[in-house]
Amino acid sequence: MTNNVSSGDDSPTNISLSARMTVSELLEYKTVSVFLVLLVCVVGIVGNIMVVLVVFTTRHMRTPTNCYLVSLAVADLTVLVAAGLPNVSDSLTGTWVFGHAGCLGITYLQYLGINVSSCSITAFTVERYIAICHPMKAQTVCTVSRAKRIIAGVWIFTCIYCMLWLFLVDIQVGQDGHVQCGYRVKRELYLPIYLIDFAIFYVIPLLLAIVLYALIARILFLSSLTNHPDAGATTLRRSCREAGETGRGGRALSSRKQVTKMLAVIVILFALLWMPYRTLVLINSFVTTPYLNAWFVLFCRTCIYANSAINPVIYNAMSQKFRSAFRGLYHCQRPEGNQRMPSMIQVGFNAQVRYPRTQVDLNGTNEKARGINLSLASDVTAKLNGSSHQETAKVKREESSGDVALDSSTLAAPVTPDEKQEKPPPSNSISLSTKDATNE
Repeated sequence: MTNNVSSGDDSPTNISLSARMTVSELLEYKTVSVFLVLLVCVVGIVGNIMVVLVVFTTRHMRTPTNCYLVSLAVADLTVLVAAGLPNVSDSLTGTWVFGHAGCLGITYLQYLGINVSSCSITAFTVERYIAICHPMKAQTVCTVSRAKRIIAGVWIFTCIYCMLWLFLVDIQVGQDGHVQCGYRVKRELYLPIYLIDFAIFYVIPLLLAIVLYALIARILFLSSLTNHPDAGATTLRRSCREAGETGRGGRALSSRKQVTKMLAVIVILFALLWMPYRTLVLINSFVTTPYLNAWFVLFCRTCIYANSAINPVIYNAMSQKFRSAFRGLYHCQRPEGNQRMPSMIQVGFNAQVRYPRTQVDLNGTNEKARGINLSLASDVTAKLNGSSHQETAKVKREESSGDVALDSSTLAAPVTPDEKQEKPPPSNSISLSTKDATNE
């Protein structure tokens, strides 16, 4: 293998097999390579398509963070289709079969997907930092419309930047007659370009993510301390309102932590799964004889494809919203429809209903009922418990004692002139009281 051919081996499809492999090793390598790459690519393509469909078809999933995750999913799809699938044909045939145009287009799409995924990770890391560390500013900065504009800018910038690779690759024929898609220039010319690409789309995003997630962790840790004071301070002096606000704040903080943990896991896996390949290319760019062990190269490739395929698995494992949305998409239903179950039991038990002032014509005399207050009880619950007979008996007892007890369907109110307003009855009955009703 010539020095020029080996120097171009830093594209996922440009690393060829070593000519020193035996026939049995070559057959074993092809079998393992095709099986692994196909498995990872199929899982990744299906999972990322589901992420895109879930966010686009579910209204409550359209958040700024999920917009960046859609951009990441599309970038991962580009990597799997442009790098993974051509690698299968390269492993089966041992040569490049897509021609000159395929060499240019596939290499361009590979670097486009890789760089956009890195920029998307950086974007949602910054968005998480603003949302948690600067919540007041996040109300105007972290919006869906702004996220869409940022994503569009990222894709436009990366599309223009990656055009540089169209002038660096070309079809090459080795000494053994195998066709490769490799670099047309020497190592000294493309090495500065690769190092700049390595710094902009790998080193800088990881350093920025480390700093921002450290600040986020600090804020969340301090919030946990303020929301969980000592047991002696949480006494009966707290009102019900304060307790409710504390509960809502705790749930919001828990949700923030869960989303931040999920995104941090994505960043960590991005760093770990890309490290073998980036390290291999960086070392081979400076040594005289590149290290091109076929099995290690296969390991590096599989890590790259796994990085693009594992993100939907993380969403399903660490996000309840994504998990329910995936389940709803699987059953061909809208996920939010399953969460809106009307409950007749959750009627306000102590709610008060004020009927408007009415005029009742009784024996030719007009009487004006003023300030009729009803104490609405859970008649539905009483019926569900089979206590309708008890309610009827109770109504009769209350009528005999001078009180007026009403069912939800009747409104008869015989009154006496000197009748005083009685206490409201228990919560499982409905009472109607009139005040100072006199006959003209």
